[in-house]
Amino acid sequence: MSGVNGLNDYFLQSERLGLRHWRDADLPFALELWTNPVVTKFISTKPFTANDVRLRLNREIETQATNGMQYWPVFLLGGNDFVGCCGLRPRAQEPGIPEFGVHLLPRHWRHGYAAEAASVVFAHAFRTLGFRALFAGHNPNNAASRTLLLRLGFSHTHDEFYPPTGLVHPSYQLAKYKEHT
Repeated sequence: MSGVNGLNDYFLQSERLGLRHWRDADLPFALELWTNPVVTKFISTKPFTANDVRLRLNREIETQATNGMQYWPVFLLGGNDFVGCCGLRPRAQEPGIPEFGVHLLPRHWRHGYAAEAASVVFAHAFRTLGFRALFAGHNPNNAASRTLLLRLGFSHTHDEFYPPTGLVHPSYQLAKYKEHT
């Protein structure tokens, strides 16, 4: 699925990517991303239904409204092709340290988009929102996520049970912002 109907009101941009806020009309993008079993196999033990995705989209919109953050939708500049999402969400365990995450459609893997989107999200998190650190975790079977987090400068801090997968996930923290390319 491509395009955003000419509504490229990006509040964050990199050389190739634009990030904006989710809106109700983005349900087709959310469905494309979160009903894809390749995308979700490391984040849940069960496939997401259309209703699950609708609820997830509503939570993202509400999280932005109440906390000024979400896993923002990511688009290629120029053609406005939907890439996935990247961003932050509050974390009950450490309210002052949000969780960083990125979910990309498989056709956009291995192009450097995850690191590029992360770079603008980090700048926003540390410079604009004033966070002192970011948390991230990954499914222990997801080697690509582990590699990405280490390359982005995250340090392993502990392992933590993650109920949606029923597994203990390696957990990391990024305590200081540096430019990423």
